[in-house]
Amino acid sequence: MATIKWGIISTAKIAREHVIPGIQQGQYSEIYAIASREKESAVNVAEQLSIPVAYGSYEELLADPAVQAVYNPLPNHLHVEWSIKAAEAGKHVLCEKPLGVDAQDAEKLVNVCRERGVLLMEAFMYRTHPQWVMAKEYVTSGKIGELKAIQVFFSYMNRDPNNIRNRGDLAGSGGLMDIGCYPVSLSRFIFGVEPRRVMALVNRDPEMKTDIFSSAILEFERGHATFTCSTQLMPYQRVNILGTEGRFEIEIPFNAPENRSTNVYYFSSDGAETRQIAPCHQYQIEVDLFSKAILDGTALPTPPEDAVANMRVLDALFRSEKSQNWETV
Repeated sequence: MATIKWGIISTAKIAREHVIPGIQQGQYSEIYAIASREKESAVNVAEQLSIPVAYGSYEELLADPAVQAVYNPLPNHLHVEWSIKAAEAGKHVLCEKPLGVDAQDAEKLVNVCRERGVLLMEAFMYRTHPQWVMAKEYVTSGKIGELKAIQVFFSYMNRDPNNIRNRGDLAGSGGLMDIGCYPVSLSRFIFGVEPRRVMALVNRDPEMKTDIFSSAILEFERGHATFTCSTQLMPYQRVNILGTEGRFEIEIPFNAPENRSTNVYYFSSDGAETRQIAPCHQYQIEVDLFSKAILDGTALPTPPEDAVANMRVLDALFRSEKSQNWETV
């Protein structure tokens, strides 16, 4: 069976612990090379994870003709720069979210990939998990009646000023960009349309200057989505999708574990149902679907234009922070 040879630019934690194992378990994917700005780091990770080739620079990996696709888990402000370089080297690109630091940044990358004839996808792995496939089916089939509201909470605790997420001097840092992009994405995914306007209430760390506690309202034509995200609260995540005839709740919506089952809940006038989702590796599913799109021309789970649309909502939320008012998307 044909497979796609993947190269990883960076030894980031998410690559080491999730995406590389997902590639290694893939049906249409194989891990071929990894690169770091420090050769020793790349060599160490390659040895630990049985990766055949290690490079001491991203440029060397991109110059390797054996690499067909690249996964980019670099810090947010480097997503567009290095993804463009990968596209210019003829590599297909799976880039971590958010795709850019704003919609204009993301659109620049989308245009380059289109011109170069390579596939590009934002790595919102949650969308490929069976629990989200089920959630979408419950909504589109009318099982919850008319969709009216989505409620999301997503938080973790990280006060380390040296952590890249807390670097106020770097574009793309802060809670909204790191985890607020998830409720924006899922709300658009479940409603199936773009929000008309948004409003945000944002608290920033007085020293790091990053947004650490944010709440938002997204107004859609037929309902509302609300969410709160924080980088300085007890870790917690939950999603509720509410309609006129039912409610669908996802217990672990984003960081679904790979080694145990997860639960989703359906509530209606007939009572409550618990649906257990068998253990699966959402990163493996994501990478395999991307690889299959390269091999067979099948559709991507999410087109690159979706990433630009998501950034437009985030841009509007940041404008709302400043204006203290509703902002159109």
